[in-house]
Amino acid sequence: MHDDNPAYGLWSLVILNSAVFIFFTFTFFNPQTKRDWRSFSAFSAFLVALFAEMYGFPLTIYFLSGWLQSRWPDVNWFSHDAGHLLEMTLGWKANPHFGPFHIASIALIGGGFILISAGWSVLYEAQRRRRLATTGVYAYVRHPQYVGFVLVMFGFLLQWPTLLTLAMFPVLVFMYARLARAEERESLAAFGPAYEKYMSDVPAFVPRIGASRGRKTGKVGKERQWT
Repeated sequence: MHDDNPAYGLWSLVILNSAVFIFFTFTFFNPQTKRDWRSFSAFSAFLVALFAEMYGFPLTIYFLSGWLQSRWPDVNWFSHDAGHLLEMTLGWKANPHFGPFHIASIALIGGGFILISAGWSVLYEAQRRRRLATTGVYAYVRHPQYVGFVLVMFGFLLQWPTLLTLAMFPVLVFMYARLARAEERESLAAFGPAYEKYMSDVPAFVPRIGASRGRKTGKVGKERQWT
């Protein structure tokens, strides 16, 4: 069964969903530096663009309506369910909220937020002890919070792809990669050989399969280690 009722023009839901997810991200990420705020603001813009099309104005559906209607004439492309483009175009007949891409998106979004939160808890403890954050999720990747942001964004793209968010995604990934590299240069200047050794042991973004590190680096230095 599909919900064929129109579900757009609901700007109150745009505001509510944007506010809820941005607030959750704020509490998980806890931005402090200008760089933190820059990455948080870019991610927030992605969320607003997403929910604006999900509940407000379906720009992608309007733009592609001719092509979509010619290929799948039996689909009401202005229903809420039709916004799940991957399920609909691949012929998923049941409720798209139980489709494979939607389920995968929930797992990625949840995992991304867990990674952001777990990264912050380790980082906070390292700041408190004036040590490098090298335990927990930091034992597997050097930038777990940026990885978490990318997972959340990719999860939303699987669930509700739009032209605007598809265009924003690679730009934001590139931005996070540049921020991470800049932060590493600052961390090397602050922590020296300890961070250089950490870089040689732990990959930046993609964990090594089977890799596990539990050592603690006791180098005392700047209170802030950049994520």
